[in-house]
Amino acid sequence: MKTYRKTVDDQTYFVVTDVDPVLHDALRGMMFAEFEEGFARSFPSDAPHYKQYNNPATHLDQLFENFTRYTPDLILQSAKQQPVPWEKSLLAFLDIIQGHEFDWYLVGSGALAVRGLPVEPGDLDLVVQGQSTIRLSELLLDYMVEPVIHSRDWVGEWFCRTFLHARFEWVGDVNPDLDDQGPTDFGPTAIKRCDTIVWHGHAIKVPPLDLQLAVCEARGLTERAKLIQQAMKD
Repeated sequence: MKTYRKTVDDQTYFVVTDVDPVLHDALRGMMFAEFEEGFARSFPSDAPHYKQYNNPATHLDQLFENFTRYTPDLILQSAKQQPVPWEKSLLAFLDIIQGHEFDWYLVGSGALAVRGLPVEPGDLDLVVQGQSTIRLSELLLDYMVEPVIHSRDWVGEWFCRTFLHARFEWVGDVNPDLDDQGPTDFGPTAIKRCDTIVWHGHAIKVPPLDLQLAVCEARGLTERAKLIQQAMKD
């Protein structure tokens, strides 16, 4: 695999090329778009939140270096051609944020895994609130493979993707109307009703199981729904 960076008008593209065709679906699943002879993620070259950095261009330089370093493993893990060391990733994250106050929640399959359910997360997903989005990007700068992106008409105001031994993503400031769009394990209701579990000595906020069950049923994840139902009985 090869990477390059390109700016067209006000958009910057991080591009990966020479990718085996068997990996193309994994790229599409991570919202890479076909671009020239490869696939790319794009974002504004001068987004407002870059103003926190003294030199936005230098900031993008560092993120592109990270993108080049981590993208091969990112793609191979997403294509299930490499194991996903989610526990190592989560422990590394908990070590990095130690001593810092963050309003964050672990959601998705990772939230089930830390409860002890026999699932293998393909990545780790967080929901963060308020200024935690920017503060988290500062702490995880060495692992970010793209900048914090301001989203419109999406599930949250912000999105960021990192690679910390595994794909590690977070949504910032979820849409207050998200629960009206169907069952979700990271909307306002899930946040208000979150459980706190202890995993490897760390307190972690996770969604209630009934909401995760509703999400699995809506998505047709029958086997995972059965695991959740059994956990709720136990």
